Amino acid sequence: QVQLVESGGGLVQPGGSLRLSCAASGFTFSTYWMYWVRQAPGKGLEWVSAVNSGGGSTVYADSVKGRFTISRDNAKNTVYLQMNSLKPEDTALYYCAGSPLLSGRPEEYAYWGQGTQVTVSS
Repeated sequence: QVQLVESGGGLVQPGGSLRLSCAASGFTFSTYWMYWVRQAPGKGLEWVSAVNSGGGSTVYADSVKGRFTISRDNAKNTVYLQMNSLKPEDTALYYCAGSPLLSGRPEEYAYWGQGTQVTVSS
């Protein structure tokens, strides 16, 4: 049974930081690309970041480049998203997802978590 469980969301002031975690089980984590995707209230899915199976290659959306860092620990079957300099427009439900291939289309991802809420507000 595949599971992706996100944690680490919460309420933070603009300019603050949060670290999201996603613990995976039920599939060969170390062979999958892992992604973070977000959905703001009333909006569609927005692709945020990706990391390759070994962790050595990362990709970011322009909206978060330079502020967010994706990483993974294959020994712990966990992917992370370090979010710094948070802005109100970063407010969203953040999902982690996994796929055997690199894709910028979230609808193509094989596995999804349930999401963790990030709210950036003063």
